[in-house]
Amino acid sequence: MTSEQNKTFDLSASFKAYDVRGIVGETITAEIVEAVGAAFIDVLGLEGETVLVGGDMRPSSPEFSQAFANGAATRGANVQLLDLISTDELYYACGALNAAGATFTASHNPAAYNGIKMSKAGAQPISSESGLKEIQALAEQYLNTGVIPAAPTRGEIGVRDVLKDYSEYLRKLVDLSGSRPLKIVVDAGNGMAGLTTPAVLGDKLLPALPFEIVPLYFELDGSFPNHPANPLEPENLRDLQAAVVKHGADIGLAFDGDADRCFVIDEKGEPVSPSAITGMVARREIARAQAAGEETPVIIHNLLTSKAVPELVAKDGGRAVRTRVGHSFIKAVMAEEGAVFGGEHSAHFYFRDFWNADTGMLAAMHVLAALGEQDGPLSELGRQYEPYVSSGEINSEIEDKAGAVERVRVDFETEDIEIDHMDGSTFTAKDGSWWFNLRPSNTEPFLRLNAEAKDQATMEKIRDRVLALVRA
Repeated sequence: MTSEQNKTFDLSASFKAYDVRGIVGETITAEIVEAVGAAFIDVLGLEGETVLVGGDMRPSSPEFSQAFANGAATRGANVQLLDLISTDELYYACGALNAAGATFTASHNPAAYNGIKMSKAGAQPISSESGLKEIQALAEQYLNTGVIPAAPTRGEIGVRDVLKDYSEYLRKLVDLSGSRPLKIVVDAGNGMAGLTTPAVLGDKLLPALPFEIVPLYFELDGSFPNHPANPLEPENLRDLQAAVVKHGADIGLAFDGDADRCFVIDEKGEPVSPSAITGMVARREIARAQAAGEETPVIIHNLLTSKAVPELVAKDGGRAVRTRVGHSFIKAVMAEEGAVFGGEHSAHFYFRDFWNADTGMLAAMHVLAALGEQDGPLSELGRQYEPYVSSGEINSEIEDKAGAVERVRVDFETEDIEIDHMDGSTFTAKDGSWWFNLRPSNTEPFLRLNAEAKDQATMEKIRDRVLALVRA
């Protein structure tokens, strides 16, 4: 590798808390990626080991995969290039093959971005607390000296396809062969679900299931010509909602760019909240664990998930554990508690049977199984899991976030409430009629509000009162 004369590399703009993400050609380049690949091997002590490298459909992913592989091989690791993969395919491969790995994706970010999600063997996450900072520092050192020192024996680079193995593994976890026939519209958003959906739910690699799949935007295209691959934004669900109604489908599924998150639409074209999906999957996983002899299966949920989730878990004989927002927290608590399943309000779903990693496809399969084993429509099934009314996440652009939270605290201090500070500030009415959380963004000047109440009028009253105070 070569380094420009007198140029000092500082990778802090692209190294985030859980992954690497930057603008192609600016904060993430092939030169940077090669140094990160070398540092990855050194920090994790992987010389002589096999590492797995893949990428999504972004135009820069093949070049970056090769550069990372070159850096890793220079430091003595043997690399298996997995080619086009979803992020949960990487987690599958790292788990099933017990090898560390990396995939190139910027998830739902716009086309100009790419990034790296890295994992230890067994699909254990790497974050700023578990190696990412050290990888950054060593990569900067290699870049600033202009040299990646060669290991005594250069590693070999080969190719491996894991799509069929991944698909077979998921089908073993959720048997859909006995489902009633379902018509499913899937919006892949030109992302990796365009590859994984036909493999897992269709008949491309495995025997056909009793499903008719109506594809939306299955063409892999990292320029995202139809809409951003971010189903968290309501406008990006509109095409799917219209298609579900038009085709008279039973369900709609929307995946983000790297297909690790899944959003669900009912037969009326209405979203089923990620909290309801968490409850639905939790019920199935609790029953399965109990049938296998587990007395009180543990379910993880973050503090923005509907309170319907812990209520349902308790009713079904499980134990609910509340955590901060963010996948590294969830995965850590999953491991500590031996939890069978975890869900987040952002549609990340985690499974013990999937090495505590998140997979949108496995969550979708559980929903299809729940829908397919009964005769009613998804709108009726979903209603059982959504007894409360939620505001969704509302952002306010505030410079003095602490001051805004303090105004809210003072205004509510005469009420019969509890406040906790696990992640931001959560205000809960002691009579159980409402709660809300105010959480400052770590990366943007936003204060995020999530509110939930027993009915629409109460939710709107609380939401509007808090927003008036925050934005005063």
